[in-house]
Amino acid sequence: MKNAPNIYVDADACPVKEEAVKVADRHGLTIHFVSNAPMRLPMGLDVRRVIVSDGFDAADDWIADEAGASDIVVTSDIPLAERCLKAGAQVIGASGKPFTADNIGTGLAMRALSRDLRDMGEISGAGPSFSKKDRSRFLEALENAVRKAG
Repeated sequence: MKNAPNIYVDADACPVKEEAVKVADRHGLTIHFVSNAPMRLPMGLDVRRVIVSDGFDAADDWIADEAGASDIVVTSDIPLAERCLKAGAQVIGASGKPFTADNIGTGLAMRALSRDLRDMGEISGAGPSFSKKDRSRFLEALENAVRKAG
C-alpha cells in the first residue's frame, strides 16, 4: 500500500495557504508550512508549522530534504521546484501552474532573464497580481496532484 502524500508549502509569501489546507483536510493529509518566522496559519486537521533558521535558503533546504516521491510541494521558487522534482515530488506554483521535468528548464531560464533585465533597469517590480482565477486554478491543480499521488 502506498504511503499517503505529505504536502509541503513554502509558506513565506504564499497566497494560497487557506486553499491548500482545504484540500489537505478533504483528503486527510498532513500539510507542513515551512517558514523562517512564525506566522498566522489556517486551522486544519493536520497542519504542521515548521520554523527554520533565517539562514539563506533554510526553508528551501528543509523542504527539499523532506519531500519525496509521493509528496506534493507548493512553491513559486523555481530552484526549489527543480530540487523537489529531482526527488520525485510533484510541484505546483501558487497560481496553479505545475512544474514538470518538461518546463522547469524554461522556468529557470526565464528567471535568469528576468533577473538580468531587472539588474539592467529594463523592468521593475514583480509579476502580475494574484487573481481569483489563480486561486481557482491552484485548487484544481492541487486536487489533481493529490489524486495522482494517491
